[in-house]
Amino acid sequence: MLYPREDRVHRRLLFACRNCEHEEVADNCCVYRHEVGHIPSEQTMVVKDLASDPTLPSTNIRCPKCRYGKAVYFQSQSRHPDTRMTLYYVCRNLECQHRWQS
Repeated sequence: MLYPREDRVHRRLLFACRNCEHEEVADNCCVYRHEVGHIPSEQTMVVKDLASDPTLPSTNIRCPKCRYGKAVYFQSQSRHPDTRMTLYYVCRNLECQHRWQS
């Protein structure tokens, strides 16, 4: 993979390999950076079938959407010191599977 590098002597943009000495002169002087950031509530939407996961603890809390009396829950994975602990709930009703947080 080639990474952008500046040639200050000739004032041009290069793309260089970090494992060998290979370099190429860039056709375009634009460098794009793509960063993907996730917040805990976004991460909870990735996993499917949370309601049927046997490793998650279960509770007798009512779903605010369908009023079913059971849900699974898990704690936020955020390690940021300024965020409080958040519990995420998933309705155990397989037709509903509504997600909410405390």
